[in-house]
Amino acid sequence: MNVKYFRETDTALLEFSDAEVEKTREISENVYIDLDKAGNLVSMTIEHAATVARLPHVRIEEIDASAA
Repeated sequence: MNVKYFRETDTALLEFSDAEVEKTREISENVYIDLDKAGNLVSMTIEHAATVARLPHVRIEEIDASAA
């Protein structure tokens, strides 16, 4: 997964796959998802990311099965 933050536009792009985008769906006024031909998530765009998703402050936490 790649996370890109564009400070000039306060936009975050989360890329989950390299698959070709078939369609884009608006989830809310500031959140869009891109889907491939099979309906799988390819990427997510978050506009006004500093407010909507508290970016660029990101913390990644990996949880293994024994901790769940």
